[in-house]
Amino acid sequence: MSELWLISVPGDKTNLAALDRMNTVTSKANLSSNAKFVIPELKVGTLDALVGLSDELGKLDTFAESLIKKIAQYIGDVMDDSTDKAQETLLANGVDLISYLARFEWDMAKYPVKQPLKNITEVLSKQMSQIDTDLKSRSSTYNSIKGNLQSLERKTVGNLLTRTLADIVNKEDFVLDSEYMVTLLVVVPKSNYGAWQKTYESLSDMVVPRSTKLIAEDAEGGLFTVTLFRKVMDDFKAKARENKFIVREFLFNEKELQSEKDEIVKLAADKKQQYGPLLRWLKVNFSEAFIAWIHIKALRVFVESVLRYGLPVNFQAVVLQPNKKSMKRLRDVLNAIFRHLDESAAANMKDIGMDIPGLQLSSQDYYPYVCFKIDLTNLDF
Repeated sequence: MSELWLISVPGDKTNLAALDRMNTVTSKANLSSNAKFVIPELKVGTLDALVGLSDELGKLDTFAESLIKKIAQYIGDVMDDSTDKAQETLLANGVDLISYLARFEWDMAKYPVKQPLKNITEVLSKQMSQIDTDLKSRSSTYNSIKGNLQSLERKTVGNLLTRTLADIVNKEDFVLDSEYMVTLLVVVPKSNYGAWQKTYESLSDMVVPRSTKLIAEDAEGGLFTVTLFRKVMDDFKAKARENKFIVREFLFNEKELQSEKDEIVKLAADKKQQYGPLLRWLKVNFSEAFIAWIHIKALRVFVESVLRYGLPVNFQAVVLQPNKKSMKRLRDVLNAIFRHLDESAAANMKDIGMDIPGLQLSSQDYYPYVCFKIDLTNLDF
């Protein structure tokens, strides 16, 4: 993805000729790919209303852009094992984003041009807010399921000191329902296997001879059972710890262990069930949000062009996809071709081109022509 520039200039013969010159120069020098950006005749209203609307559209533009990038990022998160396929879901009206911009057509059905600009803006604002609300709700539900599942799955991959034992121990490994006897689980480092076998019976009184059994191993050690009398359990734990044998606090409960297994199966099924509908919703609403965002950009170009170039409405808009390596040169070409529109802005741009350390210019995004950036750079995964 890349950054695109949406520009407009007055639609008189002089500037149309300048546009042709720009297209020729940028094409020959491979500075950018350009396409007409057709904005229909919209209701102007009063200039005072346009000034207020300009500020409102600016805020809506920022909100819309952040929402689109949030949806795109979340698609990447949901499809975390398939980046290429995630990228393919970022479409607008069934085509890739650059193609949509290059062939932009105003959606007359959703945003009727006979309505006042304020009404169209409110429709776009409500649409974006609704998508944002729905995204928060749907992502919260899915994230909760995914998070709980990951939490349980993490317990199955730790070492023998910390991991769940639900998929390791069996009922047959324990002496159960005995008033006097108890089976403990002991984690023994691999280097201490020999010491364990030689000493476990003598670590305390009342340890059942030959009662130890290795029931699981990992890279660091093994999990052994040992059976002894309950009344010496605390003494055995202390002596085991002195010999670097760690007794795991564990009480065999068949129902709880089965419940843990069932919960993983249930959460995995819930996640799978949620995945398809969620991904379809994200795909559809990314498209809807992106289309709405570009209509907001079109409104901004319209409003700013009227405020800059005056009435009657007469301007030509173009969308440029700059070559990443030639962005500064492209900007210089545009300023040279259209400097007659605003000599002071062109001069200011020339000054900004000079590298003055520590100087921050608030007018750095002001050009002789109307220009709005469409930043797609953060839509990559």
